[in-house]
Amino acid sequence: MSLFSRATGPSMTRRLILSLTFAMTFLWLLAVGLGLVVMEEELAEIFDGTLQDTAERLVPLVVDDLEHRGMLGAPSDNSPGAAPQQLQTASSSGDHEYLIYQVRDPSGRVLIRSHDAPEQAFGTPLKAGFWKNATYQFYTATSEDRRIFVQVADAFENREEAVREGAIALFLPLILLIPVSGMMIWLVVRRAVRPVGELRREIETKDGGNMEPIDASILPRELQPIAVSVNLLMTRLRTALDAEREFTSNSAHELRTPIAGALAQTQMLIAELTDSPSRHRAGQIEASLTRLSHLAEKLLQLSRAEAGIGIADKPADLGRILEMVLTDFWRGMANPSRLIFHRAPGAQLTGPFSEDAFAIVLRNLIENALVHGRPGEPVEVFLEDGGPVRIVNAAPAMTEADLASIRRRFSRGKTEAAGSGLGLSIVERLLGQMNGRLQLLSPASGRNDGFEARIFLA
Repeated sequence: MSLFSRATGPSMTRRLILSLTFAMTFLWLLAVGLGLVVMEEELAEIFDGTLQDTAERLVPLVVDDLEHRGMLGAPSDNSPGAAPQQLQTASSSGDHEYLIYQVRDPSGRVLIRSHDAPEQAFGTPLKAGFWKNATYQFYTATSEDRRIFVQVADAFENREEAVREGAIALFLPLILLIPVSGMMIWLVVRRAVRPVGELRREIETKDGGNMEPIDASILPRELQPIAVSVNLLMTRLRTALDAEREFTSNSAHELRTPIAGALAQTQMLIAELTDSPSRHRAGQIEASLTRLSHLAEKLLQLSRAEAGIGIADKPADLGRILEMVLTDFWRGMANPSRLIFHRAPGAQLTGPFSEDAFAIVLRNLIENALVHGRPGEPVEVFLEDGGPVRIVNAAPAMTEADLASIRRRFSRGKTEAAGSGLGLSIVERLLGQMNGRLQLLSPASGRNDGFEARIFLA
């Protein structure tokens, strides 16, 4: 499993998306709030200007009308008990008047009023200009001789209604704009951080079998230093691994010849000796040299596995390789009948896999089965069409902890048989390069005991 897939820390993408969304929402709300303040001031200026224009335009009209009707200076019409006249407009039909007005004389009496204006005089001083109370904004305009005062009033609730409707008109689009903007931010951020994911996947593919440098030129400028640093690290790792592999390979290769020579000399010495104690000691030397030869062979296989020989592009007939490996074992066994091969009719095993790597995998698993299985009991190899290669041997059942332990390098489990503890490590390394996997079962399938190794190839 990849180390990247197990990451559980905070998401940079999520944090960036949320931060940008919250910042954008705050700026939207701030802009709308400032817009409302400006709009309220501008509306107040517009309403005040309309109020003033209306009052000033009414003055000459009212003066002409009063003179035409002879109401200016007429005592009977202006007596204290006379009711003010209403201006008959469309508002008298029941429509709401946004502006109301009263026409007053210098004594404060109301001569004319609009339909919705009160009969009592406004509590506004007879002085040209603006004035306001808790309910209305007033503007008073006067004739040139100051005999007529026209006072026009605009209710504050009209202004508040205009501001409220303007606020609704500004805030309602935000209900749609904020989620849409959040979605756009999500798309933009995901697109912007996509090279980070590509760089992660590129780094994830690097291992002992793939140490090629990352092409930093195709990455954004901000990520290029990371790619360069990774390439430098891989260069140092490749140098160290190459030196280690070369040392392991050369050591194992150079040891094979002197070990084989010493083993041959020891075997000749055993044949010449007649003294039983001396033959016994020579036999112990032979056994030690045999184990050393086996270890050198395993180290050579490990070196090849670390070099990535499991990677191949050409298809290979692995069923033929399996038969060749079994034939080699049969030729070298004192009892070939112990190793049994079961091949299903028409079973095939082909694919773009390395023949050498598959041969090493089979040799290690079959050798483990022969060495660690119960002496005298058969080791069975199964090849089924499209299924895994199964290698089964008789042995006491193992626990899950034991199965996990024998997978570790130089770990041999609970056994007295000779071995290096490298076989399964080599197998898993090669199968990983072949996009395959190794499954260990104990007891074996269909049995109460035994050990089974299954090779799965994708």
